[in-house]
Amino acid sequence: MVSFPQGRALLGLSIALLSAAGAARAAEGSAAPAMDLAIEEVVVTARQYNAAAQLTDERIMDDAVSDLLGADSISRVGDSNVAIALQRVPGLSLVNGQFVYVRGLGERYSQTTVNGASVPSVDLSRNVVPLDLFPSFIVDSLSVQKSYSADRQASFGGGAIDIRTKRIPDGFVGGLQLGSAFNDANDDEVITYAGGGQDNEGQDDGTRALSPRLQEALIQYQGNVSVQNILSRLRGTTQPNATLADAQAVNRQLGSYLYRDLSVLEKDTPFDRNIRGYLGNSIFLTDDFELGALAAGGYSNQWRETTRLNRSFAFPEQRTDERLEATQQVNMTGNAAVGFRYLDEHEVSATAIYLRNTEDDTYQRTFFNENRQRESGNGFQDVGFRFEERDVLITQYQGNHSIGYNTKQVLKDRFGDLLPASLIDFIPEGLEYNWFYSDSKAETSIPSEVNISLQGATDENFQIPNPQVVQSSEAANFRFTELDDDVLNHGWEVKAPFYTKRLTVEVSGGYNHRRQDRVYVQSQFNLGPLDVASLSTLRGPLGEVFSTANVNSSANNFVFNRVGSNNQSYIAATMTDAYFGQFDLTLDDTWRIAAGLRWEKYRQVGLDYDPYGFSATTPVVTTDPERLASNVFQDDDLYPSLSLTYMRPFWADTFQLRGTYSETVVRPDLREITDASYIDPLTEDLVFGNSGVIPATLTNYDLRAEWFWNSGDSLTVSMFYKDIENPIEFFETTASDTTVAREIVNAASAEVYGVEFEVLKDLGSVADFLSPFFLQGNITLQDSEIVAGGRADAPTNDTRELTNASPWIVNMIVGYDSMDARHSATIAYNAFDDRLFVAGRNGAPDGFEQTRHSINATYFFYPTDNLTVQLKASNLLDDPISIEREGVETLNEKVGRTFSLSVQWELY
Repeated sequence: MVSFPQGRALLGLSIALLSAAGAARAAEGSAAPAMDLAIEEVVVTARQYNAAAQLTDERIMDDAVSDLLGADSISRVGDSNVAIALQRVPGLSLVNGQFVYVRGLGERYSQTTVNGASVPSVDLSRNVVPLDLFPSFIVDSLSVQKSYSADRQASFGGGAIDIRTKRIPDGFVGGLQLGSAFNDANDDEVITYAGGGQDNEGQDDGTRALSPRLQEALIQYQGNVSVQNILSRLRGTTQPNATLADAQAVNRQLGSYLYRDLSVLEKDTPFDRNIRGYLGNSIFLTDDFELGALAAGGYSNQWRETTRLNRSFAFPEQRTDERLEATQQVNMTGNAAVGFRYLDEHEVSATAIYLRNTEDDTYQRTFFNENRQRESGNGFQDVGFRFEERDVLITQYQGNHSIGYNTKQVLKDRFGDLLPASLIDFIPEGLEYNWFYSDSKAETSIPSEVNISLQGATDENFQIPNPQVVQSSEAANFRFTELDDDVLNHGWEVKAPFYTKRLTVEVSGGYNHRRQDRVYVQSQFNLGPLDVASLSTLRGPLGEVFSTANVNSSANNFVFNRVGSNNQSYIAATMTDAYFGQFDLTLDDTWRIAAGLRWEKYRQVGLDYDPYGFSATTPVVTTDPERLASNVFQDDDLYPSLSLTYMRPFWADTFQLRGTYSETVVRPDLREITDASYIDPLTEDLVFGNSGVIPATLTNYDLRAEWFWNSGDSLTVSMFYKDIENPIEFFETTASDTTVAREIVNAASAEVYGVEFEVLKDLGSVADFLSPFFLQGNITLQDSEIVAGGRADAPTNDTRELTNASPWIVNMIVGYDSMDARHSATIAYNAFDDRLFVAGRNGAPDGFEQTRHSINATYFFYPTDNLTVQLKASNLLDDPISIEREGVETLNEKVGRTFSLSVQWELY
């Protein structure tokens, strides 16, 4: 077996193929486009209204259509992570609690950066970053840019999300928060299993991992551990007289090396636990030189229990699938920043962010299909266990340098003998040079994912009171997965301003280099009995059924084997080099035109990877020149952006009317450019990659009118239209009766259009008694259409809406702040209309996720200036997740309501 580190070495082949396709890596020392400056932290102790309005200035100055959320707005509403917070932005909707859809376009059409730099993904099946991975307490602000500008990556569809983490403070800060919570969908006891000794740290201690002895055997038998191959190897090496029984004994012993302590247990459901803290300071070493640092960390541990019922559309009463799942989720976060400022015109900083998210799942599933329907009196049961650890380490360096008055004076004082004063004065005041360097690594490890098949007679409630493990060599399936995803991103940008009496012009340009490489390795095995000495062996706790004594007993004839055709693993890499130029011209403080052009050269390679390739007929990666050529893709193109803004008081103190135009591209995920197949962990569908998928091209139009009053009130109306050629979409394809399969293809065309309304209003101007209240909200109305075309496999509707594109989305917040500044509260409402969940095939109807309404309530009590008590209730309406096909509910999942309490102590 090829080990995972060896798989990493194979990326050299990927990079070589990129180079063969014309790639040229940027020089090591290249610096690059400026990451956005962290917004100065503002501690708001009076009104949530101010927290909602404090980023208005940045939004007004932006030449693109953008929305922002500040840290105070996020914390006051009580959003625990970035994904939840972003669903309050106009036009954004949250899918699966992890991914954000911007203006009806899926997660692939949005890019996510951290402090302006690209980061890798820990998701096994998607190239995008699950946004629930980022806790809100490390966030300074969130920026959502909805119209493209040339300083952004050209891979831009719905929008660009930038997570700006907290940086160097202006002075001493410190704080500690302790909290707990519970969810009312949890029973008093949850199902679990023995597990390892470091589960509460979110890390497997080796208990579940693939045994070193088993790894050695896989090398010894060249990946083929079947009885016949073992017998052949024994006879050809150390045991020329080996018998079939000898080979069977070796095979069973190999199976006993798997982790099999898998009896389902019950334990009292614990309350959630979370703790977070931060400490920082900045000091002036001299009058001009300031040094600062900030460190933050957090830990949370929670249990959630969900119940889900799936039903067949054609046979909803007979073919059902009921699943009870309990999940322990552990999160650990660390964030550190250090930097210095000089003359208030130069800043250099280093930031490190560590994120760990671990989920340990135990589930019991009772189901009926075409082989056994409910009326038969017999059913199937699966019991499963999945431990998934996801780790991200982000290391970033950035510098922001401005040639202002102070810098010019220093140049004259210290270098006046070398540089004439006239030359220093000739340098445009406000000239900026910004650079960044980011190296990020993501690792996902599933040391054990087990599914065990049982069956038995059902009772009057269609449950199986006495299930027994099936007599089959496939009774238990063991899967081991490793993902390693690295992203290197660096760049620089230069900005030069010029002024006349009527004109202000800023000219800028820069360079950006991005490289991503990914290795995905999956191994899968089966273990089960073909015969047993007694049927009682198949009943009882699973740890006893699969005990070492039972597995090694010749009377039970357990069989161990490796599964799969080795098309689950892959290696892939992309490399992008880009140069861009922009100008931003303002005439008479009335008209503003910003235009840019980006040239981007993109290269990608994706190859199936066989970790058990031991021969020329089954190589680790293919050596066929035609297949290698078909798996390499490159293109280079120009991507323009244009923005025209009119700025004059109209109805409000500040009014802006902005129109934008741009051309962009969206490329397939790394996994999708290989022919590897995989099970999507979110949908549990079998998904086929497609090396023939090409990038989608987009033409984008935006028009936004904004009114801002000096009181802080604001009103925004935005319209947008996107035309997409060769959109990348999943379509259902041929599979067995019990399996749903999807394939990634290019549809013919798509379009998305809509309008967004956003308001922020202090209600004190309506009536005096409403002075403690404010209203903030947004409504999005949108429509979409995709034409499947000839590449899709027999879709029921050749023309339909885009997946997860909701026709309307509503967010409303009512806030209250007491006049004595000791109490504050918010009620947040979110709702979306029916949205397409799955498109039908061969006449089967489309499935739609039904409208959901949710209300969250948050209350803060400030007994002192340093102490905060927070109470929060989430999902008060307790609407379930429901999917229907032509009036038949095919899925219902109850997520429950969560109630939390936290206490925070802060120092300033």
